[in-house]
Amino acid sequence: MQEINASEFRKRCLALMDKLPAEGIVITKHGRPVARITPIRKSPAELIGSCPGFLFDNDDDLFSTGIEWDAHS
Repeated sequence: MQEINASEFRKRCLALMDKLPAEGIVITKHGRPVARITPIRKSPAELIGSCPGFLFDNDDDLFSTGIEWDAHS
C-alpha cells in the first residue's frame, strides 16, 4: 500500500484521488499512519470474493454442539 506524508498529500490530493489505487493510500504524520483513503466500490457485486474464508470456514466448528444429529430418529 502506498504511503504519503500529510503535507505531500495536501499538495497533490486531487491528482492522487484521480489515480487512487484499489488498496488505497495511507497518509502519515511524522512517520505514523493517521488515515487511509480508499476508493468507493461501485456496486455490492464487487464485494463477492473479496474476503475468502472470512465468513465461513469449513474447519470451524463454531456452530457445532459436538452432538451428532440424525433427522430420521
